[in-house]
Amino acid sequence: MTSTWAAERLGDQGGKRVIVTGATSGVGLGTATALARAGAEVILAVRNTELGRQRAAEMGGSTSVVELDLANLASVRAFPGLIDGDVDVLINNAGVVTQHRTETADGFEMMLGTNMLGPFALTNLLLARVRSRIINVGSEAHRSATLRLEDMHLRSHKWTVMGAYGRSKLAMMLWGLELDRRLRAAESPVVAQLTHPGWVASNLSNVSDSPVMSLLHRTVKAAAGRLANDIDEGAAPTLYCLTEPIPPGSYVGVTGRFGMRGAPVLTGRSALACDYTVAADVVAFAETETGTALSV
Repeated sequence: MTSTWAAERLGDQGGKRVIVTGATSGVGLGTATALARAGAEVILAVRNTELGRQRAAEMGGSTSVVELDLANLASVRAFPGLIDGDVDVLINNAGVVTQHRTETADGFEMMLGTNMLGPFALTNLLLARVRSRIINVGSEAHRSATLRLEDMHLRSHKWTVMGAYGRSKLAMMLWGLELDRRLRAAESPVVAQLTHPGWVASNLSNVSDSPVMSLLHRTVKAAAGRLANDIDEGAAPTLYCLTEPIPPGSYVGVTGRFGMRGAPVLTGRSALACDYTVAADVVAFAETETGTALSV
């Protein structure tokens, strides 16, 4: 596949300090590797620190591994104390898909807690220490999602895999919208952007040990290996935000049909994901749930 963007566009990232969550596999691994090879100091914020150290050794460069479990607010709150000084870029990349409704350590629906509430709290706790940019990795799944502000954890309404996943990513998109609005209103030097990597050949679908789901994962992985972006191509929209003169608040996707594969490009989002009133409501909900404030 021919691309109009390549990692060489990163140039020399020496002197830049970047946090990448979920950096042991998939898009996060591709993102962290490209940045480390471009000379950035990369902090791999990961749940599995043993695997994180293995990945850091493989990618080389200036890397460190710090424990972070986004499904546990105690871990999120501890994280800022485990790193020294400021960072230039925070990349909220980590994400999860579950096949059954489960809850985080704090009683949040797992996908909402891991994909949005955990990163939301982390960003609020680190915001004063971020010098340049916050990038949230969203998903085209937000387009088909239904938002239920009265039942965000789906304790009363029916839970489905894609319904809950899409809702978690729509919540992230709306949080990103409000984050951008507040940063611009405060005339902050920090820029917030959103991305989606397209369909990526990664382990995101490997979420169950059941024979049926293991077969599904193998089938999806085999198809993705032929038809989807690889992890480096999946990382490109995030890295694009660091190299191209795009506006604050931009949503960067891929060029292919249905947002599935291709090179990075500015793209549109759903009408609901552009609703500032709903975005403010989502942020208020997240502040209450996490006990952290989006203060710019």
